[in-house]
Amino acid sequence: MAFDPATLKMNDAGLIPAIAQDAETGDVLMMAWMNAEAIERSLQSGRVTYWSRSRAEFWVKGETSGNHQKLLEMRVDCDRDCLLLLVRQEGPACHTGRRSCFYTAIIDGDEIEIMEPMG
Repeated sequence: MAFDPATLKMNDAGLIPAIAQDAETGDVLMMAWMNAEAIERSLQSGRVTYWSRSRAEFWVKGETSGNHQKLLEMRVDCDRDCLLLLVRQEGPACHTGRRSCFYTAIIDGDEIEIMEPMG
């Protein structure tokens, strides 16, 4: 059965959350938004394309930073309202220079930085 992005449950802005996960390590790298065209672009090119809500434009991960994400597999969750992108990440995924955007843990009510910037 061919994949049809129209079967996804987008929010009122026509967006769906997409979680990028390192296909090799299983590390959760980041979350961003995609619309139907970003999904199609990602599937066709193999380079992950997101939709920037703040800039109202497409952005290909790594286009300016050089920290590309190669899409290996896209998965749809059971409710069809979230995507999981299994990727090969080159360099840090986070704009702060960290491997993952999820570098702050909340432990016993305290925020603890658990990851340093790469390099």
